[in-house]
Amino acid sequence: MTSLARPAGTRLPAPALAVGSMLSVQVGTALSKPVFPMLGAAGTAWMRLVCAGAFLLVAARPRLRGRHWRDLGAAAALGVASAGLTVCFFEAVARIPMGVASTVEFLGPLAVAVAASRRRLDIVWSLCAAGGVLAMSSAAFTGGSSGDWPVGLAFALAAGTCWAAYIVLTKHVGARWPGVEGLAMSMTVAAIVAAPLGLAQAAGGLTPGTVAITAGLALLLPVLPYVLELLALRRLRVRTFSILMSVEPAIGALIGLALLGQVLSIAQLSGMALVIAANVAVSTVSEPAAEGARVSPASAPEAPASEVPVGASMSEDARADPGDLDRSGQ
Repeated sequence: MTSLARPAGTRLPAPALAVGSMLSVQVGTALSKPVFPMLGAAGTAWMRLVCAGAFLLVAARPRLRGRHWRDLGAAAALGVASAGLTVCFFEAVARIPMGVASTVEFLGPLAVAVAASRRRLDIVWSLCAAGGVLAMSSAAFTGGSSGDWPVGLAFALAAGTCWAAYIVLTKHVGARWPGVEGLAMSMTVAAIVAAPLGLAQAAGGLTPGTVAITAGLALLLPVLPYVLELLALRRLRVRTFSILMSVEPAIGALIGLALLGQVLSIAQLSGMALVIAANVAVSTVSEPAAEGARVSPASAPEAPASEVPVGASMSEDARADPGDLDRSGQ
């Protein structure tokens, strides 16, 4: 039996891990929609986080003794971001199509990339992305739109903000904790953070049947995607990871069409294409600058012993590429 302390998924190419994560997120979200009337969107998200935290704690058995406070702080911060990401995204897809929610969510990571860029061209691409979101949000401004659209778009934007933090924090946790021990801790924190809102929604619908359903779906989302992304981010630059994840809105639209019958208009599909193109362009254009600024392992100064957290543990991939640790805070 393969231990979660050293997952077998590390043998797969990093891009395959990212694609697997996107498929798992979108399929898991689509299969959750029928549960929303029973537990509520936030209640469903909370139940999944509870099941995911319990599963990972039992499987990974994280060791806390000797851990530096920075290790624990990184895992806790990732837990807060994960709770916000999961709850807000579920609240969004409860109101608007999955393809739209996934696309609007991309504005968070895109805004971070643009803010860190010194190229004027990236500002142009950010305006293109904004135009794409307006095109995708056209239903919110038409007479036949549902009143849920503005609220759904707001939740999608909030999920995007949490996703930007999640990507950076996952890089930190992956460098500080072995295997998925840090992820197990962060999922536990996420379940606690989401409990007030989630329990309030789910209390009336909790039955052995709904608990069993959400426990099973928790493997699709969030356990499998978060594990795959943790492994992928250990071996990829954050910018490269963002380029790969740019196709997620298209995957969300296809899954929404296949499993939920959600059909997007030509304007919304065009807006999706603009956002995807903007994200790829910003990440790709910025990559040479990041590459040139990277400090090679041979020339990097050795860190003083006092700066190395007691009990901190880095993955083999992180140790083999110290330059990636510098990029984790970008």
